[in-house]
Amino acid sequence: MNTIITGTLRDKLRNTALGIAGLALAGGAIAAPALAAQHTPGVQAATPDTAVTTSDTGATSDRVDTGKLTPHGVQGEQSRITLSGEQTDNVKGIIAATKKAGMDERAAVVAIATALQESKLENLGHLGDRNDHDSQGLFQQRPSSGWGTVEQITDVEYSTTAFLDALKQVDGWQDMPLTEAAQTVQVSAFPFHYAQWETQAAELVAQHWNS
Repeated sequence: MNTIITGTLRDKLRNTALGIAGLALAGGAIAAPALAAQHTPGVQAATPDTAVTTSDTGATSDRVDTGKLTPHGVQGEQSRITLSGEQTDNVKGIIAATKKAGMDERAAVVAIATALQESKLENLGHLGDRNDHDSQGLFQQRPSSGWGTVEQITDVEYSTTAFLDALKQVDGWQDMPLTEAAQTVQVSAFPFHYAQWETQAAELVAQHWNS
C-alpha cells in the first residue's frame, strides 16, 4: 500500500487530511482526490433483501437491506476466503467500531472489503522483508504516514476508526463504487483489487450487523 505522490497531489492530500482527528499525514496513504465514479462493464446488480425476522420475545427487527450494502452492485469477479474464529472476531470488531463512529452498514462493507484485501482480516504485525515498508494491522496502515503508533494501528477499534475518519473526508464516498472509495483512502498500487471482496464483505455485514 505504497505510492509515489507528486508535490501538487501531496499538497491536496495534506489539506484533506487536516480534517482527520489524530492523523498527521506526511506524504503517505490517506485521502487521495476522489476518483470520478464511472460505469464499469461487468457490474452485477444488487438484489434488496427487506425480510423481517421475529425474535423469541415476539419483537420484530428488520434484517439488513442488502440494497444498502451494495447499492452500486459489485464489480468484476468476486473472491472469497473461509474465515477463522479470529478473522470473524475482527469482522465483528470492525462492525462495532463502525457503529460507534455513527456510520452505517455501507461504511462497514467498505471497511471489511478493504481489510480483506489488505490483510485477509488478519491483524498483522511486522512481517520483516514481506512488509510493505512499515504497514501493519488489518488495514496495513503506516506509522510513518501518520496513521498512529504500531500499538494503535494493530488495535482493531483504533485502526477501523482511523480508516473511517479518512473515509468521511472523501466527498461523495457513499455514491462511489466500493473500490473507488477504498482506493481514495488507501492509495494502493493495486486500486481495483478491493472490488473483488465486496460480495463477501456485504454478506459478513448482513450476518453480523445485528449479532
